[in-house]
Amino acid sequence: MDNFFIHETAIVDAGATIGSGTKIWHFCHVMATAVIGENCILGQNVFVGSDVRLGNQVKVQNNVSLYSGVECEDDVFLGPSMVFTNVFNPRSAVNRKEEFRKTVVRKGATIGANATIVCGTTLGRYCFVGAGAVVTRDVPDYALVVGNPARQTGWMSEAGEKLTFGRRQIAQCPLSGETYQLVNGQVSKLSGREPEEA
Repeated sequence: MDNFFIHETAIVDAGATIGSGTKIWHFCHVMATAVIGENCILGQNVFVGSDVRLGNQVKVQNNVSLYSGVECEDDVFLGPSMVFTNVFNPRSAVNRKEEFRKTVVRKGATIGANATIVCGTTLGRYCFVGAGAVVTRDVPDYALVVGNPARQTGWMSEAGEKLTFGRRQIAQCPLSGETYQLVNGQVSKLSGREPEEA
């Protein structure tokens, strides 16, 4: 007996791998060589292309298409109608199937509604892409990026709260209380340590 849910209007091609606890809702289409992890949610009208990889607990909101070359690690959130691409310079009359560029979304990243991710980029762990942003280059871990083209405007905690770094480059998440450090333009979480400044 299957231990996942597929709505009667969804199409999951034979050969697709679906993890335990995953729910695939109305009018989705999952291609045969796609791999979807455990406890994922695919909202209405989601397309998952050939060789796409989704980790565990990935949430894909309505009207998102994941094309060949896209890989999402665990705990990724893909907002409504956000867009992935897999060819940098498409032309209808030119076959570029051998030119697909890989896009990687690292653990815990969030992509807001209607954002566009240009292929060939890597979105760092727990980064946050604002609604409507157009990402044209790699995004660092924990970075907040907004706009078109997307520019970094700050840093986010793993709980999705803005981080404010003081003189010693230490910040505390206002929700979780976890502490982070900024060194040479990179943020890391300081597990088990108290903040050194208010």
